[in-house]
Amino acid sequence: QVQLVESGGGLVQAGGSLNLSCAASGRTVSNYGMAWFRQFPGKERDFVANINWSGGITRYGDSVKGRFTISRDNAKNTVYLQMNSLKPEDTAVYYCAVDPVRSRPSSYANDYTYWGQGTQVTVSS
Repeated sequence: QVQLVESGGGLVQAGGSLNLSCAASGRTVSNYGMAWFRQFPGKERDFVANINWSGGITRYGDSVKGRFTISRDNAKNTVYLQMNSLKPEDTAVYYCAVDPVRSRPSSYANDYTYWGQGTQVTVSS
């Protein structure tokens, strides 16, 4: 089993930055793909970004390309999401997830096995 705990969310003004962290425990995730998703009220979880086990391959959702950066530190069993130039429409609950199956992580929430509890990000205009 893998437990994931997100942190770093909060309230920020438009144009500001936040850096989310997701710490894994229970077992190492250094061999697994990881991702960030976000969920708006009443909506399905949307793909934000993913990263393969080594950190050498990343992919981003269209709405965050050029503004968000996903990275990982396998020594710390942690994945990060640096969010810059935040917009009010980025307001959501952000979740990290782990896919222990695929060599290249997908952008589909159903492909991920382990999830964190989420962290709220609120961007004011």
